[in-house]
Amino acid sequence: MESRIRLGLIGYGEVGKIFSAGLKAQPGVAAVGAWDLKFARADTGAAERAHAASAGVQAHDSAAALCAASELVISAVTASSTLAVAEEAARHIRPGTLFLDLNSASPGTKRQCAALIDGAGALYVEAGVITSVPPCGIRVPMLLGGAQAAALAARLNGWGMDARAVSEQLGVASAIKMCRSVMIKGLEALVVESYAAARAYGVEEHVLPTLQETFPSIDWAAQGAYFFQRVAQHGQRRAEEMRESARTVREAGFEPLMTTAIADKQQWVAEQARAGVFHGVDQGARWQDWADALLRARAA
Repeated sequence: MESRIRLGLIGYGEVGKIFSAGLKAQPGVAAVGAWDLKFARADTGAAERAHAASAGVQAHDSAAALCAASELVISAVTASSTLAVAEEAARHIRPGTLFLDLNSASPGTKRQCAALIDGAGALYVEAGVITSVPPCGIRVPMLLGGAQAAALAARLNGWGMDARAVSEQLGVASAIKMCRSVMIKGLEALVVESYAAARAYGVEEHVLPTLQETFPSIDWAAQGAYFFQRVAQHGQRRAEEMRESARTVREAGFEPLMTTAIADKQQWVAEQARAGVFHGVDQGARWQDWADALLRARAA
């Protein structure tokens, strides 16, 4: 029988909370701990630590403490923090520890992270998380890459996850993820821009039916509402991911003209959200409600 393993999550945001809740009850998991910079902040520390305690997750005081207590470290932070987390973990991680990098970063960034973790004697595995985590939980499809990818995928699948090793070569899994993200986050940005403009002109009742006719398998009203909600809630994280996608395109030898524009649009929506533009719009609102919030801000 495979021994039980102690997990440590670096990052206790949306993904960290979902993964810790889903994994702590698995028979092959002995304990789950987490470390997040929010644990140390005066304005968020008490609430985040209380959440962890209620979820049966040990809130560690530092990355060093988490690494000391874990046989598998999972990095689940924003794209812009991917390399910084690997640098910090490499200073403390114990030899032989598995390091699973879930973050949305370019192949080049992932290779930099691998060099740091492997250089410390630990075992780096990259992951490309293929769709949004909240609807799927720990069953979210993941592609793994690296020398330990196949072995780790087997272990994760035994815990009820959906992991598939795609290559022993680092960068393949992240390339799949980031190229896909150009399309998905690009569709989000296009929908926000197109729908808001159509609403401003009062022509949405003409525009959406033509989209429905051209792509009948998509419910454009429902999909639009979902896209607006996700971008309003996570625009900053998406903007950072798209900057890594732009890096991915650039590493392939192309100028990321479209990808950079997508990042800019996601960033703009994030700034609107921070300014309170969407205050009072429920998460399950119609796309028209999200667009109207943008229109009111434009007119203010």
